[in-house]
Amino acid sequence: MGEIIKVGMADMNCVYPPKILVTLGLGSCVGVCLHDRESKISGMVHIMLPYSHQIKNNSNLAKFADTGINKLLDSMIKMGAVKHKIVSKIAGGAQMFNFNDSSDIMRIGARNVQAVKETLKQLNIPLIAEDTGGNYGRTIEFSSESGMLLVKTIGHGSKWI
Repeated sequence: MGEIIKVGMADMNCVYPPKILVTLGLGSCVGVCLHDRESKISGMVHIMLPYSHQIKNNSNLAKFADTGINKLLDSMIKMGAVKHKIVSKIAGGAQMFNFNDSSDIMRIGARNVQAVKETLKQLNIPLIAEDTGGNYGRTIEFSSESGMLLVKTIGHGSKWI
């Protein structure tokens, strides 16, 4: 079992195997895991918001899908990962509250998932598994050794993707 490295909200980290990346309490946030299948260099970013250009205070690159995934990828490549060997898995993006007003601004979870998928597509990083949506939170653990993502929920069990 590898050492556990915590990734906070609007935070990111990259590791060499056999370390395990963990982020707690994903609600509308999305946990994005990148994994080089050969070197097993892995990274996780805890995305809070879709796009940095929509927010004035956007200095924390890890907070946003567009800048966070790019920054994570750059950090992994500096560690020796090879871009065309990287795949991704994502979890989170829940709709945690029911709003009478179904305006887009309230659909932050769905917008986060959409922004993450668009960013991964622009970077040509295959999305090979996801556990997104619903109305419940998730805690995720990503094994750099196996490339497997454990998704734990309250009331909805745990599963490996």
